[in-house]
Amino acid sequence: MANKKYDFNKSLKSLSIVDIKARIDEDQLRLKKLEFAHTISPLENPMSIRGLRQDIARLKTELKKKELGI
Repeated sequence: MANKKYDFNKSLKSLSIVDIKARIDEDQLRLKKLEFAHTISPLENPMSIRGLRQDIARLKTELKKKELGI
């Protein structure tokens, strides 16, 4: 599990600010669709919602780092 997070964070380093913003937008749209589908009928794996929220948070953190030049 920890290896997946490391690979995800490592892959973010090579993305540009525009790419990260685009990915945040599409992931947020996917999250809304998942949450809506879960409201209608329970998802087979509701933990996917948590994972997607965490991925969005990681993307936002990396975006902030790039904007600040860290």
